[in-house]
Amino acid sequence: MTQPVLHTRNLTKVFGKYTALDNLNISIHQGEVFCLMGANGAGKTTTINLFLNFITPTSGEAFVGGKNVVDYSLATKAELAYIPETVTLYGHLSGYENLKFFVALAGLGKLTRSDLHSILKRAHFPLEAADNKLNTYSKGMRQKIAIAIALAKEAKAFLFDEPTSGLDPAASNEFSVLLEKLRDSGAAILMTTHDLFRAKESGTRLGIMKYGKLIETLQAENVGHADLENIYLRHMHD
Repeated sequence: MTQPVLHTRNLTKVFGKYTALDNLNISIHQGEVFCLMGANGAGKTTTINLFLNFITPTSGEAFVGGKNVVDYSLATKAELAYIPETVTLYGHLSGYENLKFFVALAGLGKLTRSDLHSILKRAHFPLEAADNKLNTYSKGMRQKIAIAIALAKEAKAFLFDEPTSGLDPAASNEFSVLLEKLRDSGAAILMTTHDLFRAKESGTRLGIMKYGKLIETLQAENVGHADLENIYLRHMHD
């Protein structure tokens, strides 16, 4: 077995008397989509914030590409792409200008307009809208610009926090197609979601969290939609 791209070892985060994450152990390899599901406050977003080193663990460790994120904060961030629930970019710039700016910021300024257009196409972004202001875009289109930035960066791992929240069914389905392409290209993906249907459709493994603990992990191919819903609801009601 190859080394996991994303890995935690007894990862724990405590805020005062509140344990947000309790001894989490997960490993995500290339070509895997691990979906974390659970109610608000289950520890899903805390997990992503710990991988990004936005907060430091109380105990335990998080690794990206075998490097501890606390000890190698800049190096591990260079290998990550983070797409939050609400993508924050520059509304007064066009989609193309946002991509060009963030690509230059990442030290990739030599990419041509043709290169950037190819990256937008890989992100399923409609090129006819590339020169429109970002503040005219739907949430799904803004999300695609963020994914294009990640593709240009050649990130090894993607962290998605509630990516389908607020998307219409067509945009949600298109996101699933893009997620499959990222997975097939060898990316390691950690996604938090409340959308059980998309988790089952797009995930390779599904983790159910409650009160900061990972209480069950399932292989997506071994569980049907109805069974997943029943398992999830049983844990939420326990």
